[in-house]
Amino acid sequence: MTHHLEDRRDVDGSLCDLLDLGPDAISFRDEVRDWLARNVTDEARAIPADRHRLSGHREALRRWTDALRAAGYLCVAWPREYGGRGLSGIEVALLNEEFARAGVQRVTLGMGETLVGPSIIAHGTEEQKARLLPRIVAGQDRYCQGFSEPGAGSDLASLRTRGDVRGDEVVVNGQKVWTSWYKDATVLFCLCRTDPEVPQHQGISYVLIPIERDGKPNGVEFRPLRQMTGQSDFAETFLTDARAPLDNVIGGLGGGWKVAMTTLGNERGGTATTRYVAFRDELLDLVAECRRRGLVGDPLVRDRLAWAWSQVEVMRFMALDLLASLAAGEAPGTAGAGSVNKVFWSEYQQRLGEIAVELLGPDGLLVGPDYRLDQWSQLFLTSRSHTIWGGTAQVQRNIIGERLLGLPREPRPPARSRS
Repeated sequence: MTHHLEDRRDVDGSLCDLLDLGPDAISFRDEVRDWLARNVTDEARAIPADRHRLSGHREALRRWTDALRAAGYLCVAWPREYGGRGLSGIEVALLNEEFARAGVQRVTLGMGETLVGPSIIAHGTEEQKARLLPRIVAGQDRYCQGFSEPGAGSDLASLRTRGDVRGDEVVVNGQKVWTSWYKDATVLFCLCRTDPEVPQHQGISYVLIPIERDGKPNGVEFRPLRQMTGQSDFAETFLTDARAPLDNVIGGLGGGWKVAMTTLGNERGGTATTRYVAFRDELLDLVAECRRRGLVGDPLVRDRLAWAWSQVEVMRFMALDLLASLAAGEAPGTAGAGSVNKVFWSEYQQRLGEIAVELLGPDGLLVGPDYRLDQWSQLFLTSRSHTIWGGTAQVQRNIIGERLLGLPREPRPPARSRS
């Protein structure tokens, strides 16, 4: 394993070397490699991937993001007519691989690019696509998520936030929790109940609520939730007569559930072909730390690192299998495949955080002044939530059992009253 983990850039070999992806894929890879060779700066390489360590790098991140925008390397999977590049899953994987080899971030535009945009493309009207998607690409609209509620987390269909149609607007009242990406957001994508008289899933609407209108507050109040990491990456959100135009309802009134499922599908499985790259680099950081501390000669340490490496390799081969299917023109996956991916990586990363603090011994239990966490204590604490957000691991296993394995549905309790 020592030899295999020496150089993070060459540890796996290029995807084009491992799979017969064809001349077009090779040409695209070479295009990206050439652009990176001409444009990557030391400043760009110094930008940390962890957003908690961005202090002092924000201007550099802005300049790098502008460079990617000008080159067409933002929203790359979107169709060209909506401001993207129309890249296939294979091309996105190659793009990520080349950025990783160059040692630089491939910036994305947060939830706007990865969750809301694809949902608008799938379910929005042509007017909505023409109006909303360019604003995401330009960085004008930055989205945060308003799905979960104090009484509706994994059981999302039991949500109680109300949306009342008044004239050409939807007026929303209620409470959300675990609102992520709220700090710099300008728009909340929100699920609310617009028809309480129909079955649960049929009365939900997917509404894009501006956080301010005409420069004034729009009834959206964020109250940060302090986590055990010391940060406040999430907030509880209180909606008091928050207004959105009917033109901001995606999928039509009462059609929000299918839009939400598209959003959640992207959240759970949208990076299945590329996520292993970040996990591999994270593990290599841990190997380097163990080497600095003289721990790699210990058989028990090597055993734990070997286990972690095997899990990353499993994720890599899962990605290769998916890419091979895409190259053969097959469907990108079956219902429930995103849940398999979510369970696997979230449970792996939790265990890696535990391994890291165990290997570091007492140092793994210390924090710096003002509760500043290092990479490993941050990983250990943050990963506690990974088997909860986006649907708990238990819910994901139900999806896998029912949709992939064809097992009988788990008995559901009677629906609670929404009064």
